[in-house]
Amino acid sequence: MSIIRITEGIARHPLHRMKQPINFSLEAGEHLAIIGSNGGGKSELVNTLIGKYPLLMNNVEYDFSPRTSTMAFDNIRYMAFRDTYGDTAEGSYYYQQRWNSQDADIYPTVAELMPEGGDPEMRSKLYTLFGIEELLPKTSILLSSGEMRKFHLTKALLGNPRVLILDNPFIGLDADTRSQLRHLLENLTNESDLQLILVLSKAEDIPNFITHVLLIEDMVCGAKLTIGEYREKQPFHPSHVLDEKKRKMLLELPIRTDDIEAERIVDLHNVSIQYGSRTILQSLDWTVHNGERWALSGENGAGKSTLLSLVCADNPQSYACDITLFDRRRGTGESIWEIKKHIGYVSPEMHRAYLKNLPAIDIVASGLHDSVGLYRRTKPEQLEVCEWWMKIFGIAHLLDRDFLTLSSGEQRLCLLARAFVKDPQLLILDEPLHGLDTHNGQMVKDIIDTFCLRPNKTLIMVSHYEEELPSCITHRLHLKKHR
Repeated sequence: MSIIRITEGIARHPLHRMKQPINFSLEAGEHLAIIGSNGGGKSELVNTLIGKYPLLMNNVEYDFSPRTSTMAFDNIRYMAFRDTYGDTAEGSYYYQQRWNSQDADIYPTVAELMPEGGDPEMRSKLYTLFGIEELLPKTSILLSSGEMRKFHLTKALLGNPRVLILDNPFIGLDADTRSQLRHLLENLTNESDLQLILVLSKAEDIPNFITHVLLIEDMVCGAKLTIGEYREKQPFHPSHVLDEKKRKMLLELPIRTDDIEAERIVDLHNVSIQYGSRTILQSLDWTVHNGERWALSGENGAGKSTLLSLVCADNPQSYACDITLFDRRRGTGESIWEIKKHIGYVSPEMHRAYLKNLPAIDIVASGLHDSVGLYRRTKPEQLEVCEWWMKIFGIAHLLDRDFLTLSSGEQRLCLLARAFVKDPQLLILDEPLHGLDTHNGQMVKDIIDTFCLRPNKTLIMVSHYEEELPSCITHRLHLKKHR
C-alpha cells in the first residue's frame, strides 16, 4: 500500500519543475531519508509531496490508512529548515531582536504556542527529552537556535501526524539531545503508525531506523534504494576539496592596511548576563589573543550565542559589561562601527533575519556595510570583491538569483561569503555549516583553515559537531548551562 505516490509528476509552475518527471512512492512501513547536495532539488520534491506545488496532470495520491481523514493537511506535518529559526512569517522580526528584552512582551510564550490536547504520555516524553518545562515561560523571541528547534520538533510530534517530514532535524542540537532524539524517533516508528521522511544534507546523519534512501541530484529524483543498497554505493569523500588555485588566491590576498595592531582581540572580565530571573552568563572571564582559533561549545541554551552577541555589540547589555576588543575597552569613546569593520560574523539569528528577496550578490555586499539588507549603492570595485568571494565559495553562478529562491544550503554559503568579504581580522562563525552537504561543509572548513594561515587572523567558531571544526583550532571554551 502506497501512503504517498506520484506518477510522472510535473509541477505546474516552471520555476518548481524538476528536470525529469517525478516518480515517487512511500510504502507502508517505510521510513525514508532524502539525500542530496545543496540546491539539488530536495525541497522541490518535498513541497510537491505535501501539495504546495500542484502538478500539471497527475495529482499526488494519498492513502493514510488506518487514519479516517484522507486530507494531507490532517496527516502530514513538515518542519522545514527555516521554520526552525522561528515564526517570522509576520515579518516583524529584525536582527538583534533576541537580545532586546523590551521586545519580548509583544511575543507569545512557548506555553501559549504549544498545541493543546494530544497524547499526555507523548507530551511528557517530549517535555522531558527537550527540557520544555524550562522553556514554557520564555517568549519565543528569546529562544536560542537550538531551543527553537526543540520547540518546533515538539509541536510537530504533538500533532500526531501519519507522516512526519523533518528537514535536517539534528542540526543545531547538542550531542546528547541528538542521541536522545534518534532514540525517540526510533521508538515512535516501532510503537505507532507514524512514518518518517528525513531530508538530510549528509549521509552521516542517517539514523538506524531508516529503511530506504532517495538520492536527489541536479534536480533529478533518483530511484529509491534500500538502506543496504545505498550504503554499498556511498561515494568516497576526500579530506580536502578546496582546489590549489583557490587556496593560492586566499593566501595571496594583500594584507589590509587598516588592520588594528592589537594583542588582546577579545577580553571579557567578570561578565554576567541576565534576563529577568534567568542568568545566562555568570562571572565569565575570557581572553582571546591575536592569532588564536577558538572552538566555543556547550549544550543548547548555555549562552554561546549570547556571548558572541556581546563581542559583536549586538546585545544592549554589552555596554554594561567590562569588555575589551582589539585592546580598546568598550565605552571609552570608540565607535562600534569602527570595531565592526574588522569583524566577520555569521549566525542562525542572521540567517533568520534575511527575509528580503535581494539578489545574492547584494546579500554578500551587505557585509561590507555591516547591515542586514543593502541600503547604499555598492561601488563597482566592491562588487568585484563580492564576486571574488562568491567564486571562492563556489556560488558565483548564483550572484543574480534572489536570495529567498535559493536552497537553505546555498543561502548559508552566501552568508558565509558575506562574513569573509571584508577580509576581517576577527572571524566569528556561529554554526556556520548548518544545512551544508558533505562536500560544501568540507570546502568551508578548508577555506577557514587557509584563511587563518594569514597574519592577524583570529577565529571563534561554534559547532555542536566535533567533526565540523577545522583543523586550525588551537583553544577551546565550554560553557555550562546556568553556570
